[in-house]
Amino acid sequence: MSKEVNYGQQFRQLNRMAAIEADLGSKKRDEAAAEPARTPLPQALPEYDTATLFAGGREIVIRHAGAAYRMKITKQGKLILNK
Repeated sequence: MSKEVNYGQQFRQLNRMAAIEADLGSKKRDEAAAEPARTPLPQALPEYDTATLFAGGREIVIRHAGAAYRMKITKQGKLILNK
């Protein structure tokens, strides 16, 4: 009978230890997942409204480094940029 009590006590102790290890492991994973602080974006970025850029149309041309890019507004209202 005393062996059963010992096994029960050992089982409960192992469960407590496993719970403690799991808690410590999750804290370590949380700390590892935390990203370093990022440099904030400048406060005064230029902002353009698509209604102004597209002037009622659905496609514009943007020139960059000598190349022409086409930006389109899809039927779903998303923007697509193609070279």
